[in-house]
Amino acid sequence: MKYVYPAVFRPEEDGGFSVFFPDVGHGATQGETVSECIEMAQDFLSLALYEIEENNGQIPTASELKAVEAEEDDIVTLISADTEFYRRFYSNKLVKKTLNIPMWLNEQGERANVNFSALLQDALKEHLHFK
Repeated sequence: MKYVYPAVFRPEEDGGFSVFFPDVGHGATQGETVSECIEMAQDFLSLALYEIEENNGQIPTASELKAVEAEEDDIVTLISADTEFYRRFYSNKLVKKTLNIPMWLNEQGERANVNFSALLQDALKEHLHFK
């Protein structure tokens, strides 16, 4: 799933920013530059929402950007998250599948040293429009 949540970038006294998501609960991330913070915030948010999905929890509703309470020097912006990317990245556990193909096709594939598992994975990714 893809999500968008408001994030608060709060300047730190010693430089850099801490980043938190008012709607997602406890936890925060940080970075030295705004672009580093955006990358860290996307990672943090994606993992937090991924964990909620995996535990069948309730995904929090995202606040409107203008409704987020912030201090004077804070930067409030929207951050996107893609939990499907993290699901693919972290859940590469193999699952055994039984399938049937014609004998002649199996023989031709074996003669050609086809890796049937890799071929099926590639075909499924293409069919499901995964990059």
